[in-house]
Amino acid sequence: MEEDENFNALRVMDDAAGPEPLDERTERFAKKVRAFIRKLPRTISNAEDVKQLVRASGSVAANYIEANEAISRKGFALRIKYCRKEAKESRLFLSLLDTADAKSLEEERATLIQEAVELKLIFASIRRNHDL
Repeated sequence: MEEDENFNALRVMDDAAGPEPLDERTERFAKKVRAFIRKLPRTISNAEDVKQLVRASGSVAANYIEANEAISRKGFALRIKYCRKEAKESRLFLSLLDTADAKSLEEERATLIQEAVELKLIFASIRRNHDL
């Protein structure tokens, strides 16, 4: 019973931790990725990498929602681990995309890669700080 009380406190603390709630930030990341994708050249390699990127970026947000709805500490820990993994995959697929060396697309990609890295670090910190 005590573990469940500590677990519920853990979720509330996370929501109040920063200027933007993490659920909103992860959703915004997924939306920005989709907006970026629409601007990319239509190549065979982009077609395959875009599929993976859409799944990974959306999965960061979806798994964070699942983490906050988890009924156990173990479930929460697993979903936070998935969030970190999907953020890492998002960064990888962003780096693989062909932008045809368009400066504006390169800059937008760099911003998205930075956000993916920051999200990965946030989820790693959540795991580390809560002994998950």
